[in-house]
Amino acid sequence: MAKYQKIYHELSTRIKNGEIRSHTYLPSENELMKQYGVSRDTVRKALDLLLNYGYIQKNKGKGSLVLDLNRISFPISGITSFSEMVKTMHGEIKTIVHVFYEQEADEELKQQLHMEKGKVYHIERIRSIDDEKVILDIDYLNGEVIKGLTLEHAQNSLYKYIENELGLKISFARKEITVEKASKEEMELLDMAGYDLLVCVKSYTYLEDATLFQYTISKHRPDKFRFVDFARRMEL
Repeated sequence: MAKYQKIYHELSTRIKNGEIRSHTYLPSENELMKQYGVSRDTVRKALDLLLNYGYIQKNKGKGSLVLDLNRISFPISGITSFSEMVKTMHGEIKTIVHVFYEQEADEELKQQLHMEKGKVYHIERIRSIDDEKVILDIDYLNGEVIKGLTLEHAQNSLYKYIENELGLKISFARKEITVEKASKEEMELLDMAGYDLLVCVKSYTYLEDATLFQYTISKHRPDKFRFVDFARRMEL
């Protein structure tokens, strides 16, 4: 593990444990350089990771403000599986596979997955955090590209199977975020805590050769999450 990753993991763990309180500032870059015996570039890389995952907000002239972690941070720009996200989250995390079957692609799915014909895997998973069901993930995967999926893979990690067992390289994704009224079924599947809206993230995920293999609709209870991104201004 690189030095900046070690610093990120140590600081993020201290923030999650409450050792570093929200609404306070991290030590300055100079102080962190002395504390860890590293260069400014290494410290800045660690701080950028903390920023990308929603642990801090950088305030010019003041430093790195620690954010409230009552909401779980989901990076928008990266491609991260839920099982990978769990490593950065606190609380008891469970996955419930609600639906798993293979079907012939209908016209809508052919359009969404750019398929002419063939089968798709239809997978629905409920994500529970501290015994509250707060995410519904609906995945459609091109069965002509992703072969041999099982219920066990859906329970654990689809991406781990795709990359490690099938040897395919996941490369990039296009995402759309909207806020939608929860359906009656969604209200029954999730613990809505009085809310009737869900944050809906639609993702179209591609392999290295630009093959679209996955269409995902991920619905989140609005009070539990913040969606974070790292953006750099570019003059046009």
